[in-house]
Amino acid sequence: MVSKNLLKYIAIRAIAIYLTVVVAIYLTIIVANMGGKIDEFILGDLYTQITETVNRNPQYRSLPGPEKDKLIRQMFENEVKRLGYDRPFLERSLIYLKNALTLDLGRALFMVSDSGSRFVRNIILERLPNTVLLFTTVTVLNFFIHLFLGLYLSRHYNSFFDRLVVALSPTSTLPGWFYGIFLILIFYTWLHLLPPGGLVDVPPPPDPVSYALSVLKHMILPMASWIISGFFLGVYGTRTFFLIFSTEDYVEAAKAKGLPPRLIETRYILRPSLPPIITSFALSLIGSWGGATITETVFQWPGLGLVTWQAIQSFDTPVLVGITVIYAYLLAATVLILDIVYAFIDPRIKAGFA
Repeated sequence: MVSKNLLKYIAIRAIAIYLTVVVAIYLTIIVANMGGKIDEFILGDLYTQITETVNRNPQYRSLPGPEKDKLIRQMFENEVKRLGYDRPFLERSLIYLKNALTLDLGRALFMVSDSGSRFVRNIILERLPNTVLLFTTVTVLNFFIHLFLGLYLSRHYNSFFDRLVVALSPTSTLPGWFYGIFLILIFYTWLHLLPPGGLVDVPPPPDPVSYALSVLKHMILPMASWIISGFFLGVYGTRTFFLIFSTEDYVEAAKAKGLPPRLIETRYILRPSLPPIITSFALSLIGSWGGATITETVFQWPGLGLVTWQAIQSFDTPVLVGITVIYAYLLAATVLILDIVYAFIDPRIKAGFA
């Protein structure tokens, strides 16, 4: 049965996390708008568009210059009022915050989704599955590769493979896209075995099986670049983590009792290390949903990272704020779920609610 103290703890944590999300989103709105500077660029671009529209319209070509200028100014003022730019930036920023918190993300200024929609929600949701498909898959693979190889190395401390991993761990400081460039050179330019980027062949295969195989073929190089990038440091970190737990007094006591090594690993090493392992996996998983801007650009993978880069280039503030809002909510939900899971699996926290 869940105790009242535990429910109170969860409620307090939920409120604290939500307030953190509110502050983070508002700061994003301020930074993304440069304190209102982006609005000046938008208004200048709007005035230019209205001017070009009036000049191209045959109905207004016969108007004298002063009357045409008056018409342009009037149309511009009407549009400014319609968009709400006649209000102070502070007031508008609070409106943006309310809309963001209620997931009313509005319309993009310049970008469109793959289906032609200008709604920010559609732009994000159409690209999110591609990012999840690639980066969540590689994150899960990396997690289990690092977990099992790290556990293996902790059993074979100072072996040849252990020393090799320690020696090569500095190579993981290079980002995945760096290895991706070399993989493209090798497997596309030289060997002509794998595609250099994109989501699927052009034209796309008509049947579902061939389409899925084509997507998998395009995933190989970006996945390989991330696996290579994080391999040695990830395995080394997990191995060191298990070595630290294996030197605890209770582990030495279990060895002195003559317990089987497999039982010692599962009960006295893996179980106490479960909370930080779950935390690492959950945060890596949620981080993968944001994509990787440079990697997606290098491989032209149509995910959120590429959308983020395009939004930065075009100063599309609503899209940037929308991506931040979605990610902030996902991160907040993950942290809250971790707090709840900790309350049940960590004896130190569980004892506080007894």
